Amino acid sequence: MDKDVTASDGEVQKEDSLDVLQSTQTVIKEALDKLGYPEEVYELLKEPVRMLTVRIPVRMDDGKVKVFTGYRAQHNDAVGPTKGGVRFHPDVTMDEVKALSIWMSLKAGIVDLPYGGGKGGIVCEPRKMSFRELEALSRGYVRAISQVVGPNKDIPAPDVFTNSQIMAWMLDEYSRIREFDSPGFITGKPLVLGGSHGRESATAKGVTIVIEEAAKRKGIKLEGARVIIQGFGNAGSYLAKFMHDAGAKIVAISDVYGALYDKDGLDIDYLLDRRDSFGTVTNLFKDRLTNKEMLELDCDILVPAAIQNQITSENAHNIKAEIVVEAANGPTTLEATKILTERGILLVPDVLASVGGVTVSYFEWVQNNQGYYWSEQEVQEKLREVIVKAFNNVYNTAHSRKVDMRLAAYMVGVRKMAEAARFRGWV
Repeated sequence: MDKDVTASDGEVQKEDSLDVLQSTQTVIKEALDKLGYPEEVYELLKEPVRMLTVRIPVRMDDGKVKVFTGYRAQHNDAVGPTKGGVRFHPDVTMDEVKALSIWMSLKAGIVDLPYGGGKGGIVCEPRKMSFRELEALSRGYVRAISQVVGPNKDIPAPDVFTNSQIMAWMLDEYSRIREFDSPGFITGKPLVLGGSHGRESATAKGVTIVIEEAAKRKGIKLEGARVIIQGFGNAGSYLAKFMHDAGAKIVAISDVYGALYDKDGLDIDYLLDRRDSFGTVTNLFKDRLTNKEMLELDCDILVPAAIQNQITSENAHNIKAEIVVEAANGPTTLEATKILTERGILLVPDVLASVGGVTVSYFEWVQNNQGYYWSEQEVQEKLREVIVKAFNNVYNTAHSRKVDMRLAAYMVGVRKMAEAARFRGWV
């Protein structure tokens, strides 16, 4: 939530991943119908072109061998190599990985990258595994998928509970197998191994740029704006810092244990200093709200940056924000999207809001391929240019086609894939 993302920040609870896949397919079908594409294009794009399931044996610290299940989905490579993160989580499912690979294709289309979508996952509980066990699992996954990935085939990246260290282990394992094409095999690497400046905070920086553009459309000044952020992991914590530094008042944040609220604005620097590596901090405080209560608080900008299906038909009528920006994957149901749009709330969908991660991953891949590395300022300037253009494209499509922002984003995102498949003669 590439982290990419997403953003699947903080604790990720078990979800009905089949519903996630079905709802994604529903909007893709509607987008293709609006664009006038025939049924066979939908049949091609509704599922990944490849879905690999692997079994990874790992000798654990107690001497026993445990066998893990892993997945790698490659949604569509008509435009170019597939690209997407690898998540480590006990609730990873095949249908979830399929849906996330489709979202990655849409994100790449929205920001006009030469990629299709990919996604990977391993069913495991990384928070209960040692450093050595995680390294063995990371290397085993790469060995299992090495035949279908590569810098011109499919490029992994970090996602839920994976980071630059795990990417470094994966890079090293791939380098042992394929010595001559390894630098661009994976993104989200440490800087010393060919990573890019700005990659770790890219998702949150992209969300920040999207919020700035959305606020302009609503006539809201960021300085003094009341912001609520659900989720305090990678994306949520960076976003809180960026918004705080821009002069906004972060009136509430939350993690898996609950929410903190202060109408005058929370001390974000203090909370960032106290949070643990999994993005939890509210357990240190007695006065907590529930996540449900927090979502319905009065604010200007609400950012769900945690888990799926948080804004539904049950609470959409109670949302008091003027702008909702989805930094998580799928936090708003399709019915809730309709309700929010009808109420005049500007909803910026996940496939647009969280494109910062895949965009800077693309920058990293480009730098690896050319052997020339950019400064952080160059990365930030290029990122802003790409995201502002993408936001304007989706916003203008929504208004000209008289559709909500989610459908507009899908229309923009799916067009490049559909056209590439048509020119190749696939449909």
